[in-house]
Amino acid sequence: MSDKKSVLILNQHAPYGTSYARDALDVALTCSIFEMPVSLAFLGDGLFQLLKNQNTEQTGHKNIESMLSALPMYDIDQVFICSEDLETNALSESDLALPVQIISQSSLSNLIDSHDTVLTF
Repeated sequence: MSDKKSVLILNQHAPYGTSYARDALDVALTCSIFEMPVSLAFLGDGLFQLLKNQNTEQTGHKNIESMLSALPMYDIDQVFICSEDLETNALSESDLALPVQIISQSSLSNLIDSHDTVLTF
């Protein structure tokens, strides 16, 4: 990694009902603008932020899929999920809107240790 501080953002909440998902993505994009290496991990209910074709029409919330699709333009391509979360929710990689790196729950601490700053949403 570069001499800039690396940032890992842990997303642990469902995509709607709170501002956590949007706030996390806003922070990720802001850090990237300042050329900080950014990684995202979607854990537990946070995995649902990555689902394709989310229909938010009846919830009154803006769909976050468009923000997710902008991540590669900001050089944010380190996106992690835990294999156990996929299994627990009966999902596969093809259900997700972004390419991800699948890690085990036991290797999550290594991912956290490899970053200078960790933010949790």
